[in-house]
Amino acid sequence: MQDAVADRTPSLTAMSSRSVAPLARRLLLTLALLTGPASAADVQELLQKYRCTICHAEREVLAGPPWVDIAARYRGQPQAEMIISTRIRAGARGSGLWHMPPHPEVPKTEAALMSRYILTFTE
Repeated sequence: MQDAVADRTPSLTAMSSRSVAPLARRLLLTLALLTGPASAADVQELLQKYRCTICHAEREVLAGPPWVDIAARYRGQPQAEMIISTRIRAGARGSGLWHMPPHPEVPKTEAALMSRYILTFTE
């Protein structure tokens, strides 16, 4: 049975360097998520990569609410991280003119890191 599994599992040498880099990055982010918070700089890089900073800022209202307001809204809720992560990936519609479009390209692990970071903001 183990031989059959081993035959279907590609070795790192068989994988191209192009496919190893994203895999390694995802593994590192998953490890960071499981072992503790990623550095603020790492998460800020993700927020820029996925262009969150076009509509959101730490304390300034842009097209979307600032991180501090999002953190205040969900603070104390047991599922806060999951709610924010889900909204990052699925989008959100508020009562105003603008809405947050869905970002399904954001992996769940990265959305969780970003939501955890957002929840660290206090007034």
